Parts: sequence; C-alpha cells; structure tokens
Amino acid sequence: MPENRLFAVIDIETTGLSAGKEKITEIAILLHDGQQVVEEFSSLIDPERKIPYYITQLTGINDQMVTGAPKFYELARKIVEMTDNSIIVGHNVHFDYSFLKAEFLSLGYDFQRKTLDTVRLSRKLIPGQPSYSLGKLCKALNIGNSQRHRALGDATATAELFGLLLSLDPNLDTAAAKGLSANQNKPLVEKLPEAHGVYYLYDGDGCLIYVGKANNIKARVLQHLNNNSTRKAVEMKQNIADVDHCVCGNELIALLLESDEIKKHKPVYNRSQRRSLFSYGLYHYTDSDGYLRLKTAKIIDELSPDYAYGSAVEAREHLFFLTEHFTLCQRLNGLYPGSGACFHHQIGQCNGACCGKESPADYNIRVEEALERYHFDHESFYIFDRGRTPDELSVVKIENSVYRGFGFMPASELTDDPGVADDFIKNFADNREVRQIIRSYLKKHQVLKLWVC
Repeated sequence: MPENRLFAVIDIETTGLSAGKEKITEIAILLHDGQQVVEEFSSLIDPERKIPYYITQLTGINDQMVTGAPKFYELARKIVEMTDNSIIVGHNVHFDYSFLKAEFLSLGYDFQRKTLDTVRLSRKLIPGQPSYSLGKLCKALNIGNSQRHRALGDATATAELFGLLLSLDPNLDTAAAKGLSANQNKPLVEKLPEAHGVYYLYDGDGCLIYVGKANNIKARVLQHLNNNSTRKAVEMKQNIADVDHCVCGNELIALLLESDEIKKHKPVYNRSQRRSLFSYGLYHYTDSDGYLRLKTAKIIDELSPDYAYGSAVEAREHLFFLTEHFTLCQRLNGLYPGSGACFHHQIGQCNGACCGKESPADYNIRVEEALERYHFDHESFYIFDRGRTPDELSVVKIENSVYRGFGFMPASELTDDPGVADDFIKNFADNREVRQIIRSYLKKHQVLKLWVC
C-alpha cells in the first residue's frame, strides 16, 4: 500500500433512500492511515425538512435533534478538506457517496473522490459469510457497535472492519478503488456549460457512443463519468474519451434534438437503453361486433401504442378529449360503465354505437381519423420559449397537426405575425415520438407563448 495514503471512512444517515431528493441528517468521517484512525469528525445536520417517522424509528434521529444543527453548506468545507487526497471507504459506499455528491452538486461544487466498498472487499477477502450487512458481518467478526444506524457508530465499526481487511491483504491499494479522480474528469467536463442542451459522448476512436439531453449538461455528464450502478454504465463510462454538446435554451428543444440525433446516428448505448419518458399508452382493438374500441393501459414491450403518455391521468384525459372531439362513444372507450347506451348518447353527443344505432363502418371512420390525424389540442400553432441567450427565443412549429421543426430567432424580430419565425426554423422529421414529446411537455410545462394559428 502506498505510503501516506489516507482513507476517509464515512457513514451518513438520511431522510430517505433517494440521493438528490432526500437529505443528509448526520455524517461521520474517520481518517484512517492504513494502520489506525488518526482523525475523527461527526455531526448532526439540519436537513431543512421533516424527518419521516419510519426514519426516526430506524435511526433515532428526530426533528428536535436536528433543530439548531449546522446545515450541510456550513459543513461542506470541513468535508472537502478532510477527504482531500483520500479514498472514501464505506459499507455499500455508493449510497453514502451518491448523497454527498448530490448535496455538493446543489451547492454548485463538483465533489469527486475514489471509493472503496467494504461490502465488495469483504465478499472477496472473507468469503462464505451468510450475510454481508454491516450489523451481521460485524457480529460474526466480533466487531462491536453500540450505536447501530447512527453515523459515528457505523463509521467506527466500518473502520475496524476495514483495518481487518487491510490486515488480510496488506497490498490492498488504490487499484481496488472505483471511480475517476477529479483531475481525470476535469479535461472532459471543464468546457461543458451548466445549461439545457444535448451532449454527445465519443470513444477513443472518435465514434459517437451516446447522445443524451440534460437540464444541466455538466452535471449530467459528471453522473455518467461516476456511474457504477450497472455493468452497462461502467462499460460506457470506461469507453468515454471525449464529450461535445449543444446548448438548447430549454428542455423541449433539448428533447426534440435528442430524439432526432438518436434516430440519425443510432449510438450503440442508446440502442440498448430502454426509454422511460412514456409509461402509459392508448391502444385500439376491434370488438366482436366490429366496432373499433380505444383503451388506455400501461405500456408493455409486446404492444406498440397509438399514443404514449407520461402518466395514467394524462392518458385518460386525452382519451376523454378524443372521445368528445370525434363524437366517439364513451362506453366503447371504457369511459362509461354498464352495457346500455352511454351518457353522451342520452344527451345527443354520441350517435349510438353503444346501442347499435350507428353502424361499425360509420363509427370506425371517426376512430381511425382520431388515431391518424389528431395529435394536439390545436391543428396549427407555434411554441415560443426561452432561447440560448436572454435576447433570443426558441420556436417550434406545428402545421396541420404535423411537426415541422424548430429554430432560434432574435426576440426583437417577433411581431404580431408568428409567421416571421418561419425564416428561422430548421426542418426536422415528423414522427410519433416527437409529437408525444410536444404533447406531454405542453401538458406539464408553461411556455412563454403558445400562438394558435
């Protein structure tokens, strides 16, 4: 093991399990020089939110205990200084490290350290244990811990376990550590902006291997460079040799550009990626009487939906809209219970397919029209939103329910005629995915101006 190498044995307690969404409530750091602990630090942290009851039951940390405790930003400098030039050691270290990275990222700081996981090391050096959880492993090895699920107690137990692992393998060194150092990452990320856009990852031969969109390009690429969560993620990370980017001004333009670039270049890691933007779909089928019926359901791999949505609520709302707009039958579309005439027929807004008064041939024409021709709440419109600079606007054009493309224009050029934007729009291919992106985005976000023609 190299001389003067320090290991920062860390344990944290949190308000939940999701880094970036939950917060740290307690931290302990023990500096280990390979022989013994040489420095110790621990503190409660005010998470600036309520601590869930089940977390209090597990850790014993409640809201009263953290009232008046330092906030994370007040301890950030101490944490950086203590872990500088050290390898972070933890039991299931990815959990602790991901929370630290997320907390620092919220402060605009790129926190990166190499890591060692005592779970992985224990499986290698102490094989055959019935469990590798910290509590059960320490019990089997006679390592005491009178403060289980408290940061200092668990960190002290982890430090003792780590000392034992070092004694079993005196040559254990940084070769076993995971992750890139900050200096290794710096050349790839220093040129990247913290802005909405699309990023491009290249391998050592200059081949494009991945295209992604991000609300913060720099932060998202850093996540890739430190992602050890799956075999594919590690494999891709190891192949990244260069990064390029395109600032888009807002998330909608980034989503549209990303979709087009993936279809155009088909990068290897995009092809293997399962998209999760849309989880519910609209499907159609023909019933025993010959009527085309519509239904919403969770998307499954075996079936391709006619439309896709981000949620069940969004899917059902759109089905109601299509039913009303195309004078379809609520009951046939599963929006009205029972077996008789639907409510719309009773008030004259359904032609009676639900009770045999309209033929399947006549009814199905409108269903097919709904599926093939209608994609948005308006047939022709422009979407104006933030551009890449304060004096610029982005613009997306929909004409006759067809996506025409997007572009950027000086904000000063916009008059009372939205058609002036046509000179700035670059044509892009229309397809089901981009229509779904636009529909879903407009449902969930406000834009500067939606100009209906």
